[in-house]
Amino acid sequence: MVLAIPRRVSRALVGAVLAVGAPVGLLAVRLVRAGQLHLSDVRGEMEGDPSTYIYVTVSTVAVFALFGYVLGRHEDALVALSRTDPLTGLGNALAFEGHLEREMSRAARYGEPLSLLVVDVDRLKDINDRHGHRAGSRALQAVARALRNGGRGTDLAARVGGDEFALLAPSTPRPAATALAERIRALVAESDGLTVSLGVATLEGGASDSRVLWDAADAALYAAKRQGRNRVVAA
Repeated sequence: MVLAIPRRVSRALVGAVLAVGAPVGLLAVRLVRAGQLHLSDVRGEMEGDPSTYIYVTVSTVAVFALFGYVLGRHEDALVALSRTDPLTGLGNALAFEGHLEREMSRAARYGEPLSLLVVDVDRLKDINDRHGHRAGSRALQAVARALRNGGRGTDLAARVGGDEFALLAPSTPRPAATALAERIRALVAESDGLTVSLGVATLEGGASDSRVLWDAADAALYAAKRQGRNRVVAA
């Protein structure tokens, strides 16, 4: 038995085809092929019935707006994932480099200090060898928590290497940056058997070369390692 569809229902089908896409569209195509829904009826209602025209127009605009919103959110999520370290939830090296360049420009414009903390997990390889890589992953997550808890709202922390982290502290002179590094070191040391070494470097007077800042912080970090680890050295 073929189901006869009332004329007024066709306008709902038109809006539904535009609004919900393939499933209802497939239904409408089959009804047209069965002779129960005529394209001339649809066209006539579109031309002669303002309510049908308004319904279809509003449905179409609403669906495309929703579709664009969903695509935008999906794109934002993908961008966020591409800039996030999956193990720790901190930013990754890509995100950090972009933020560093922006903060360098801002510091140069306003003549403010900018401090960089480079953090390295002490003897992470030993942790992995003795207790397994899950223990090493937990150690990295503990350092990430210390960076989040020890840092301030204006600071940005990231995991920039396998066992290396960085924290950027805008508008922070060297003494305050050193104190911040000590606070983070102490937080990490609360975890049983886990320590970090930190190097601190500060650009004063609006300098704008990020490589200088990285090199100075790395040199301070290596000095901390040479001096016995679990310490802060400021460049």
